[in-house]
Amino acid sequence: MSDAPVISVRGEAVLEADPEIAHLSVYVQAEDDDRRATLERLTERNRRCLELVRSYGEAVERLETGALTITPVLRRRRREGEIRRYQGTVWIKITIGDLSVLGELVTRLGDLERTRVDGPEWALRPDSPVRAEAARQAVRQAVQRAHDYAEALGCRLTGMVELSDEGLGHGRPEPFEPVPVAYAAAVESADAEPEAISLEPAVQIVRAAVEARFTATQPQLITRGERAARTPSDS
Repeated sequence: MSDAPVISVRGEAVLEADPEIAHLSVYVQAEDDDRRATLERLTERNRRCLELVRSYGEAVERLETGALTITPVLRRRRREGEIRRYQGTVWIKITIGDLSVLGELVTRLGDLERTRVDGPEWALRPDSPVRAEAARQAVRQAVQRAHDYAEALGCRLTGMVELSDEGLGHGRPEPFEPVPVAYAAAVESADAEPEAISLEPAVQIVRAAVEARFTATQPQLITRGERAARTPSDS
């Protein structure tokens, strides 16, 4: 086993960036005394919502149905009784890549009958170059810190033993700052489109931290007093 000294350091980088995508959750609802009527209304409203979202083409990066429920509402809640009505909900999840259309889309979705919109939740893409740059800066800081320690000890780095994300195996989720916006429309159609709401993207904070271990030459552990004593006096 090598007896070379090891210098262990930590490197960190914190970057700010504009969001690249936005997530929306849309809940389309229907209610009626009849189960079939509830399902038909829900199907029609879901179709209109999906058609509206798809009309934005490539601006929408992902469109998927999260869940669908049809629930009977009983007249008596403490025991089984007659069904008073039926409620139906479809949850639609949307990822927007072109943020320039987001305000208009949110407004038009909110103008649909019995429709609730939650979001946007601003985010970076998983493969965002901002994340890669934060990792590079964290590594560079770790290397520089190791060099600084070695210089202070009077030695030099000779190799790297290990480099890993901080707390490997105990990762922390990337922080984000969601800005909630909710709408509930009571009118199914209108004579004119509503004015698009203005949305201000929330700045994304990207953090990267690494832990590194480097081997080094033997340090010159000489105190300032010892160094002065070894220096020949001027004649």
